[in-house]
Amino acid sequence: MSNHPSPNFNQYVRTQGAVTDQLSRRQIRVYQLYSRTSGKHVQIQGKRVTATAEDGNMYARLFVETDTFGSRVRIRGAESGRYICMNRKGKLVGKPNGRSRDCIFTEIVLENNYTAFQNAKYEGWYVAFTRKGRPIKASRTRENQREVHFIKRLHTGPPPFPNTDQSKHFEFIRFPSTRRAKLRTWASD
Repeated sequence: MSNHPSPNFNQYVRTQGAVTDQLSRRQIRVYQLYSRTSGKHVQIQGKRVTATAEDGNMYARLFVETDTFGSRVRIRGAESGRYICMNRKGKLVGKPNGRSRDCIFTEIVLENNYTAFQNAKYEGWYVAFTRKGRPIKASRTRENQREVHFIKRLHTGPPPFPNTDQSKHFEFIRFPSTRRAKLRTWASD
């Protein structure tokens, strides 16, 4: 029996969590992000990202898409279709394409059960908002600040997907019978 060193699972998770997973199916969660400082929800309107939306606001509904099997995510506005990204100056912006590393965030669940979002490209820079809901320059943020703390909440507005509309009922569509169908029914009689 040979003596092999045991694999370091923590190291494996760290290295695999840092690489975008191209094979797995994306998991998409739908919720709102409640800012601890502004008392409002994060919203994406065009290029502007603020934390001024009321509960149930259509711009506050966010699609949070997984990037790896770890805790890296992309945050997209359901209504605007834009992603929350961070430019090199640490400013939050809404971009139409969220594939670059500045649009990927590591979701960190803190000891106080709040969630913080650290940028994957600029380590140590967090999504943060002032009391008035304005974005804070990320270079001035740290994990233990109130400004970077969020609560994930279910969206109270209309359902996010068009196929959940209960007012439309299922209907059968009748097609005119073809010659082949007539022959098949005649043969089975």
